[in-house]
Amino acid sequence: MAQATDANLARLARQLAGRLVLDLARTGRARTRGVGKLTTARADIATGDLDIDASIDALVAARAERRPPAIDELRATHWTKPGTAICLLVDRSGSMDGERLASAALAAAVCAWRAPAQFAVLAFADKVVAIKELNQVKAPERVVAEVLALRGHGTTDVGLALRAAARQLAPSNATRRMVILLSDAEVTTGGDPYPAARALDELVVVAPEDEMSHAEALVAACGGRLAGVGGPMSVLDALRRVVQ
Repeated sequence: MAQATDANLARLARQLAGRLVLDLARTGRARTRGVGKLTTARADIATGDLDIDASIDALVAARAERRPPAIDELRATHWTKPGTAICLLVDRSGSMDGERLASAALAAAVCAWRAPAQFAVLAFADKVVAIKELNQVKAPERVVAEVLALRGHGTTDVGLALRAAARQLAPSNATRRMVILLSDAEVTTGGDPYPAARALDELVVVAPEDEMSHAEALVAACGGRLAGVGGPMSVLDALRRVVQ
């Protein structure tokens, strides 16, 4: 239905598919990973402990004026959890059949669920197209629908895609910056992708389980992680394992 000649029917089909895919990806609870850190921020009544050193000027001024200090004059310490930023790279070279589209849509939905504040989705072949930029505001349903509308063509420039992902993640202040490459990682155009892969903080490659040789070489060269998959549902399971 997403490929129907009737434009309205195709649009509605993609919207419905997007909602269904997101519901499927949302099974389980999104988790954060890593060690929290102590930060100082404006005090509020509900959370945090008063930071005497950071609030001393406000306390002295309030005492001099013979009044209690206002809550917004004080500083408090809070534990903050580290964030995660994810850039998903969808290989659109070759044909985008039903299984490949479903796998890509599920991967995009998992990224939206795992890192709702900071996730990007890029489609690539010999060029890169941004479906969603990292800090762009776009409904997850729309992102998934646009992934489902992809048509495959062109050769595969993995290095170009990895460099584009690095540029997406560079401005992020997240503690964890992850690139997920949904591809067999076979290079058919462009240069050596290994330098770009080594420059990333974290790389996860999700490849068809019967076409893993190029993906294995890539993760071995850069210390990334690899998940082999046999279809859309195994993509979902693989991402649950590696995107902790």
